[in-house]
Amino acid sequence: MKNTEQFIGKRVLVVGLAKSGMAAAGLLYRLGAEVVVNDSKPLEGNEEAIELQTQGIEVIGGGHPSNLLERNFDFIVKNPGIPYSNSLIASAVKQKIPIWTEVELAGILSEAPIIAITGSNGKTTTTTLLYHMLNMAKKNPLIAGNIGTVSCTVAEKAQENEVIVLEASSFQLAGTENFTPHIAIFTNLYEAHLDYHGSMQEYLDAKLQVARNQTSEEYLIYNADQRVIQEAIESLESQKVPFSVLGKTREGISADGQWIYWQGEPFIEMKHIKLPGQHNLENILSATAAAILSGCEKTAIENVLSSFTGVRHRMQFVREANSRTIYNDSKATNTLATKSALSSFKMPIVLIAGGLDRGHSFEELRPYMKNVRAVVTIGETAERFEEFAKSCGVTNTARASTMDEAVEKAYACSCEDDVILLSPSCASWDQYKSFENRGDQFVDAVMRL
Repeated sequence: MKNTEQFIGKRVLVVGLAKSGMAAAGLLYRLGAEVVVNDSKPLEGNEEAIELQTQGIEVIGGGHPSNLLERNFDFIVKNPGIPYSNSLIASAVKQKIPIWTEVELAGILSEAPIIAITGSNGKTTTTTLLYHMLNMAKKNPLIAGNIGTVSCTVAEKAQENEVIVLEASSFQLAGTENFTPHIAIFTNLYEAHLDYHGSMQEYLDAKLQVARNQTSEEYLIYNADQRVIQEAIESLESQKVPFSVLGKTREGISADGQWIYWQGEPFIEMKHIKLPGQHNLENILSATAAAILSGCEKTAIENVLSSFTGVRHRMQFVREANSRTIYNDSKATNTLATKSALSSFKMPIVLIAGGLDRGHSFEELRPYMKNVRAVVTIGETAERFEEFAKSCGVTNTARASTMDEAVEKAYACSCEDDVILLSPSCASWDQYKSFENRGDQFVDAVMRL
């Protein structure tokens, strides 16, 4: 670690526990800070709070007392999920107390360079792809952030000869001041999390924190196909590396139907890529650019692209069964994600969809339903999605009450060379603990075919 002395004697308030709060509190305490932890849960039965207390850290539970800020803290580290509308955080903002997330700590302490990936969609796939490329090239990657271990925990042990690949959400980046990754990736921007950020501009501003402090010695890989991103990054000092899926470009990395191009020159033939979908091509290009900038050999990159078939629950290839190809896209909890999934295939699709009913419309999917042979619906929205499918001209529909039943009915509706696709377009909480749990049950049911 570097810069550890700057925390000695600092008065720090950690707001919110869970993984990030636990990691930040323990780390800062070990570095000599005077740490107070505040969590909304009562202390009784709060195992995380009890663990910190046994270390000698003061924990205040059961709410956020308004007089807590009278202790004159030097800065606050908050759980990324706690909104700035929280009364304690809002008071701290008014008092101009610095409010960080633990990602800021990772940036301060890490001996290893950081590659940070953000964007509305594709963060996890891009992070995973890049990790495998770096690993194949023996660059000693460490994975951190939303996809792995809390980033400040990884940074605490990282060495100079390693590299941290960090998936960073807008919630995390909003709580950074001086965070400066060596390479930043901005995959794309779509409307999301406005209940947290308040507006698209606030959401964009949070995402831009990934590169705002970069100098001309650092790199920003960005989506050149989105004008909103192009305009937003113009004033940044980074070395800008655009990516485009709309055809060959002279700068950065790009692709057409035949090749991936680096600086306008053919680099890897598209026929070697296993991961389907235009949206995944964005992830492939940004990960490949970061790998090239990190010194990975072409063979290492090509080996990964020729074998990588997807992250679990995100357009994950499951298996082939009697000439049917089956994919798990349980992470598709909204129409935007399902739209991307449907546009990934030219073959007929048997779609399994439905879940928690939040009242949202499925109309955005209408242009993408032309290739759908049949629909099996599940969950609270089963009837609504079935009616929508029929209005799109899909006459072969069925409803299922369990995932086993859904898979059996989807297989019965399918023909050779079809794709069977779970892409629910809805959250999972009506029937499952999480989208991961839903996807796991789907994979288990497919394996029982």
